[in-house]
Amino acid sequence: MTTISSVTPISVRYPEPNDGGAIRHLTLCRIEASDGTVGWGEAVTSWPDACRATEAVIEGVGHELVVGRDPLDNVDIWRSCKRRAWWYGNHGGISSFALSAIDIALWDLKGKLLGVSVTQLLGGAHHERLPAVASTHPRLASLEEEADKHAGYIAELGFQGCKFGLGKRGDAGLGSEIERDLEFMRLLRERIGPDPMLMWDRGVNTLTWDVGFALHLTTALEEHGLTWMEEPFEPTDLDSFRRLKARCSTLLASGEREWNVEGYRRFIAEGVADVIGFDPGRAEGITGGRRVIELVEEADVWFNAHAWSSAIVTAASLALSLTTPRVRVFEFKAEESPMQHELVEQPIEQSGGFVRAAEGPGLGIEIREEVVEKYRF
Repeated sequence: MTTISSVTPISVRYPEPNDGGAIRHLTLCRIEASDGTVGWGEAVTSWPDACRATEAVIEGVGHELVVGRDPLDNVDIWRSCKRRAWWYGNHGGISSFALSAIDIALWDLKGKLLGVSVTQLLGGAHHERLPAVASTHPRLASLEEEADKHAGYIAELGFQGCKFGLGKRGDAGLGSEIERDLEFMRLLRERIGPDPMLMWDRGVNTLTWDVGFALHLTTALEEHGLTWMEEPFEPTDLDSFRRLKARCSTLLASGEREWNVEGYRRFIAEGVADVIGFDPGRAEGITGGRRVIELVEEADVWFNAHAWSSAIVTAASLALSLTTPRVRVFEFKAEESPMQHELVEQPIEQSGGFVRAAEGPGLGIEIREEVVEKYRF
């Protein structure tokens, strides 16, 4: 019988062109079986201290609960690791990072051992392809230049729309002044026309909106064809979500910062969001994502995977997204990135505005281990 012989966490540091060259951090997980087959996972740890803490948990849990197990028993291994976490973080945090990285690697390993894709292991694809949108961080002071750049993503690269992450580095200043946001939307619509999808994402707490500001901005952007407004408030501010939802027609999106299945169950039950964001590198991996999709389908809302880190999470996000009818789009970084294009032999990319499943067993990607070593820290 093939068993798991090693579980190895590896953290990487790399410059992210899609975030103005900011240095970003991830913790990868390499799981090797006794026959030499390797599966890869990832946690979106972001910060060096979180990487080191996640490494320690992966090493401890991996040695005690994963090594020696049959890799085909991946869901039961997930349960064992999750039970262990009650002692030090069963509501999320570092324990969810570690569980996510281990779980994604186990699904990849299982698929490779069986010679089938993760999408097939999850029950099969509902979609042959998904519309692709560029997920960006506007950073130029000139709105004309920023509008030209994003129009190019659509007209030249073929994306079917853009999602704008606000409050990031740079001089774009979007998300703070309503008139500036409207001017950017107007300029962009002049260039791309009425059909491409456009999403606004407050994203991080460097921007703080009250209900009045969010309502004014959202209803004004609706006149220019806003597809959805994402994370207008902190995820715990349910009252503000309710008040905004009652007075606007745009879809509201949230959920990306939930940590586990239980958190998603509570949030979805509140009925305050139409689009549920999910990151498999944060919220209990592919096994967690499969359970969240069940909740999304029961509530008749939409699932939107977060794929803004390495090709590993992109592949896991795509495998999950293809399995459910309750998905509208798939997000990509607009510009080439070391962890998307250099890390793997064949990057996952859109073509003609659509993305299809990665070919091959497991996650469908082959990790270049020399690149992992290049960016290891």
